[in-house]
Amino acid sequence: MKIKLLVLTLSLLAAGAVFAQLSVGIRIGAPPPVRVVVQPPSPGAGYVWVAGYWYPNGSKYKWHDGYYSRPAYEGSHWVAPTHDGQLYHEGYWDGDKGQVKHDHKWDKSHDKDYNHGHQ
Repeated sequence: MKIKLLVLTLSLLAAGAVFAQLSVGIRIGAPPPVRVVVQPPSPGAGYVWVAGYWYPNGSKYKWHDGYYSRPAYEGSHWVAPTHDGQLYHEGYWDGDKGQVKHDHKWDKSHDKDYNHGHQ
């Protein structure tokens, strides 16, 4: 009887483990206040100013300087990152063709966000 009870208990624990979920996250709080900077003149027609913002980088925030970029695709607009008091929400380009997240690998490119994603 003890063996049956042990087998039943182990079976129930194993079945529960199948539906278990593990989530690991680091809460670093809200970002520091936005830096005040002078917006430089536009490099030309069709460019949009993306204001500087803080973004999570490991267990701290890193400042991303503001920059000019042509939109990711024609008709898209920049949605600035936000922090709702608990979670950070990344900035992205949005429009009728969907969202395009900014990739920091594009930062060194002359075209930045232009022509990435939905073309």
